[in-house]
Amino acid sequence: MTLGWDNPTADPTTTILLRHGDTRLSPEHRFSGQSDLPLSASGIRQAKAAACRLAAGAPIDAVVSSPLQRAVDTAAIAAAELGLTTVIDDDLRETDFGDWDGFTLAEIQQRWPADVALWRRDPQQPPPGGESFTDTAQRVNRACDRLLRDHSGQTVLVVSHISPIKILLCRALGVPLGTIYRLYLGSACINKIQWHGREFAAVHSVNDTSHLP
Repeated sequence: MTLGWDNPTADPTTTILLRHGDTRLSPEHRFSGQSDLPLSASGIRQAKAAACRLAAGAPIDAVVSSPLQRAVDTAAIAAAELGLTTVIDDDLRETDFGDWDGFTLAEIQQRWPADVALWRRDPQQPPPGGESFTDTAQRVNRACDRLLRDHSGQTVLVVSHISPIKILLCRALGVPLGTIYRLYLGSACINKIQWHGREFAAVHSVNDTSHLP
């Protein structure tokens, strides 16, 4: 650990992880997964507020986004404010929640009580017809490896979703994947990680929504 703090061998790579703004499902906390929804009017306002906040901060070198529309919309607003072009990385898409898409957690607990009880404590347990957090983590970690390789020493804005951002926070903190159940991320929140190579990272902020009205 002391290598990261005391003897950095190169400039860190900084990832600023921005969750997309609201869709029509967000206010009721309905599972979105890979259903491809655009931002709502509220979501557009949130994305603009985040973009202005980021543009007023330290320089950002690149914007990388999930391919899902709500992330692409958010990234486009930020990229325009930053004078950059968005690059899409398919591995940053949200977890596939399968049959649970569009339902609230309360509705899921009524319809699939046994499945959701397992899912809520085991990252290897997928929803019916969906993808486990363990499987999501495999592709998100691939995306992270590419970011650290292709943008070494740079600052990158990564626009994604709750699960991928939580997975990256778990990786940076060096904690078990099950920690995702203990993290909360609001719409259009900003999270910041500095990576010193592949072995050491420092989390600078989590769920920062101070830019939102």
